[in-house]
Amino acid sequence: MAGDAPPAVAALSEAELLSRIFPRLAMDATHSSATLLGPGDDAAIISAPDARTVISIDTQVQDQDFRLAWPNGYRSTGFDVGWKAAAQNLSDINAMGARATSMVVSLTLPPDTPVTWVEDLADGLTAGIRGLGADGCSVAGGDLGRGREISVTVAVLGTLDGGPPVLRSGAQPGDVVALAGTAGQAAAGLALLESGVPMEQLDDGLRTLTERQSRPVPPLQAGPAARKAGATAMLDVSDGLLRDGRRMAVASRVTMDLDPDRLGPLAAGVETAARLLGRNAMAWVLGGGEDHGLLATFPPDIQLPPGFTAIGSIQALGIDEGPRVTIAGRAADTGGWDHFAD
Repeated sequence: MAGDAPPAVAALSEAELLSRIFPRLAMDATHSSATLLGPGDDAAIISAPDARTVISIDTQVQDQDFRLAWPNGYRSTGFDVGWKAAAQNLSDINAMGARATSMVVSLTLPPDTPVTWVEDLADGLTAGIRGLGADGCSVAGGDLGRGREISVTVAVLGTLDGGPPVLRSGAQPGDVVALAGTAGQAAAGLALLESGVPMEQLDDGLRTLTERQSRPVPPLQAGPAARKAGATAMLDVSDGLLRDGRRMAVASRVTMDLDPDRLGPLAAGVETAARLLGRNAMAWVLGGGEDHGLLATFPPDIQLPPGFTAIGSIQALGIDEGPRVTIAGRAADTGGWDHFAD
């Protein structure tokens, strides 16, 4: 019955909506030590113990970064969008070798958005922070606004705990290229969500791939561990292994050469989905984004930290060569996701 439908945000005042959100963020119980003042005033106050703050910001927009209703019948929950908003921003902090300390969140909502969907988003944010292991992070505040589509912007702050950052520009000839996390699984999940194969017909393994798209799992412990182990360069893989690898190669003025034999096990993880949809598993591994794995380079005499797998090497540029990514010495089309071209 229509009368049993949950209220839309238009039925509540801003204060009433915030009163639904804040308890789900457990604001009073879970502030990190870095948050000196949370919601309630015009701005939050965040500490910076070593006088530096690492900061990143990202936005998810309805029908650009996620769909409320997918072609295969799946409907994105607020929990999905909240988790993903947390994950993609925490991953950027991780890629600097830092750990997250605080978030601020801005929500733009159409008036007919169900209040329960917004509550689920708050739950997803909190679950993402805790479930991914960012125990020192909390939501310090944010903003609500009205618009024609749902938009979720998260800014996350982090600390290097007194250590140096790991930049994209530090890769050196002879370094080992290594990956922590997955590659290609989120792209396979996206293809399944966009397919005509109904969600209820997917087995558990294929459903896991759709979850990697809706709720990515970046390896947050890997960034600080890699920094402490001596990583020379790092990068969050959000737009595809080849595209993001080229960004590192350009920043470092080197060639990144990937080993196809090392990439094979990554492709095996999405082969079932590739067969089902008539797609190329390796194309997802090389060009698919949003797994939020961590690409790093290490000197050859350093033991890789737990969670990292060697997938290639860094080579010096030849005469008249520009920075590039190759596979077994052959040039590779970077592919991947471009926010304005795709």
